[in-house]
Amino acid sequence: MSSAKPAQFKFKEGPDVFAPKDLVELPRPGAGIANPPGDLLLVPVSKYSFKDKKNQKSIVLAPIESTAKPFEIPLANGGEAFWLDSRTVGHVVDEGEGTEKVKALYAISVHADAGVPSIQALSDSPLLIGKFPTSTASNFRFTGRAGYLIFSDEVYADGDITKVKENDEEWENRGDTAYVYDDTFPRHWDNWIGPKSNSLFSVKLTQDPDRNWSLGSEYINLLNGTGHKAPIEPFGGTDDFDVSQTHVIYTTKDPKLPPAWHTKQDIFLVDFQGKSRKELTSGEQAATHRPVFNAHGTKAAWIELEQDGHESDRGRIVIYDLERNVRFTLTQKWDRTATDIAFSQDDKTIFFTAEDNARAKVFALPVPRTPSKSSVNPDLPKEFESPAALTHTGTVSGIQTLQNGRLLFTRSSLTSPNDVFVIRGLNNIDLFSDDVKQVSIDQLTKFTEDELESKSLSTGEDFYFEGAENKTVHGWILKPPGFKEGEKAKWPVVLLIHGGPEGSWGDGWSTRWNPNIFAQQGYVTVAINPTGSTGFGQDFVNAIKEDWGGKPFVDMQKGWKYILAKYPEIDTERAVAAGASYGGYSINWIQGHPEFGFGFKALVCHDSGFDMRFGAYATDELYFFNYEFGGLPWENRTQEIIKRNNPIEYVHKWSTPQLVFHGSRDFRLVEAEGLGVFHALQQRKIPSRLVIFPDENHWIQNHGNSIKWHYELFRWFDQFIGQKDQ
Repeated sequence: MSSAKPAQFKFKEGPDVFAPKDLVELPRPGAGIANPPGDLLLVPVSKYSFKDKKNQKSIVLAPIESTAKPFEIPLANGGEAFWLDSRTVGHVVDEGEGTEKVKALYAISVHADAGVPSIQALSDSPLLIGKFPTSTASNFRFTGRAGYLIFSDEVYADGDITKVKENDEEWENRGDTAYVYDDTFPRHWDNWIGPKSNSLFSVKLTQDPDRNWSLGSEYINLLNGTGHKAPIEPFGGTDDFDVSQTHVIYTTKDPKLPPAWHTKQDIFLVDFQGKSRKELTSGEQAATHRPVFNAHGTKAAWIELEQDGHESDRGRIVIYDLERNVRFTLTQKWDRTATDIAFSQDDKTIFFTAEDNARAKVFALPVPRTPSKSSVNPDLPKEFESPAALTHTGTVSGIQTLQNGRLLFTRSSLTSPNDVFVIRGLNNIDLFSDDVKQVSIDQLTKFTEDELESKSLSTGEDFYFEGAENKTVHGWILKPPGFKEGEKAKWPVVLLIHGGPEGSWGDGWSTRWNPNIFAQQGYVTVAINPTGSTGFGQDFVNAIKEDWGGKPFVDMQKGWKYILAKYPEIDTERAVAAGASYGGYSINWIQGHPEFGFGFKALVCHDSGFDMRFGAYATDELYFFNYEFGGLPWENRTQEIIKRNNPIEYVHKWSTPQLVFHGSRDFRLVEAEGLGVFHALQQRKIPSRLVIFPDENHWIQNHGNSIKWHYELFRWFDQFIGQKDQ
């Protein structure tokens, strides 16, 4: 335990303060999904209540082209929702208990015709369509004209979805608790890999002449016998596959390669019966993401990386002409990474999202004429090298094109969780002209406006400075409520260091590391995007390779000095810092390098890297360390790189009080790393505290744990710099 007894601590709270409890109880909207004609959207929403100690889930239906009032449908048992047709929502929910537990599909009919003042459900009792054979069916995509529902499920090696329950019982009654492995990836993210894996299935879903829905009984495993797994664990979902009127396109890890050593993924096309399969990728690529069809099913596109093992390589857009069997890279010369793709309904434009200077924006390019042959560097007109930005603020996700030249998207910011927006009139815009500056964006939802109205959240201010190797580096500063120029040495300051390391602090909402929470607790909050950060060009991303303890810390030192010189209102004797993952590594690195001169009085690390040599062997995704440190951990050159960048080598210089968080189910940076940090601090007699979350992974997700996390963090800071009244 800490050598100093902490004083009684309380959060700053009140009607005008955005406190941790407010963050946890604030509604958490997902991405908006439009119905086929594009006049209604649904958004999944969850909202936690400390009073009820329950996470309440619902779907909100809102108009896109009318003034009708939104309608909320509570989902007492959670589940997944998707559109079956223009006025019917499919809802999949758990039913039964124990071995009898299955997923059931219901239809919720909606009334929202012209002149209706508010959207309504036509019946309080959804109608049962059918039941799936298991309790793990998920990630539903429905193609109405073809009458097929495509979804994923976890199956055993036999691939038979109807035998999962039988195989489950045999597995549970095997007489021991052992897991046995002959290959890498025995565990991933927060789970030990068991005998089941993800696969994609098709099943008929149709309506009779009386408009009654019927779920078929023949489930076809579209990946059976291929060794393919999709969606890709642990985070893959509906973004790992797409559906046309005849086929499914999906991405899968290359089954011929050890999955923990390689990032290579392949794109395949398969018909709904699983009989005809074709690989669309060249075989020379690395990871692939977000495969999509165009509206007419004549072209496909996906995001492709070039370097196997480098998960943060530049993501280029590849288009495949299915009629001409020609594949070409569209954004080979554009120095940003696409993250989401959608073709316009007339197939003339491709829209995509990408990080750009601490924002995630919507970009657009016309779809060029297909070249005569496949190429990674086709001879395209020069204008295709510069996509047009349609948005300029916030963090955009979930783009969906609609009829009549419209684009639906979801956006968050530093001051708001997700809301849904629409751009209209895109079919009348010349993307190579100033027309893009006239784009009109309308906000369709306001999920948290009332709760946040009185909180005075900071929009954040950009700042730029000259960092390592004379590169321009970006950062954010968020000032606390009441901050006034000229109040010399009044405010404490916190430096937040992001993870990744190939990540960034952007203009987006977070339920874990939310900069406004720090600002609202009275801290001038500084968040720098040093070398390795994404959204500032691929060279800047790649420059951190083999140099974790080098250029990023030159950037942070220079950025820190810039802020302290620019803002005399900061009390430099009340400076602290915190970070998670690579940010936690950074805290441990700063501990061992007092010559950096930050002057921090207290530090906080969360799920941090402590011994890079140990981490290279113990982590789940081995390719990550192999890339970042230049090779296999026993190779001489790699060992030299590790030693130069290893916090454990500098423990003899540690002296600053430090709080250590770690999740026991974190298999990316294993629990022993956090224990090692704490034991080093304790044996050096440095004030320190360890907070372990046995049920958490690399993130804090439990609502009660989130409050505890915030409480321990701010209490720790207050213990060392909270002695002055503001």
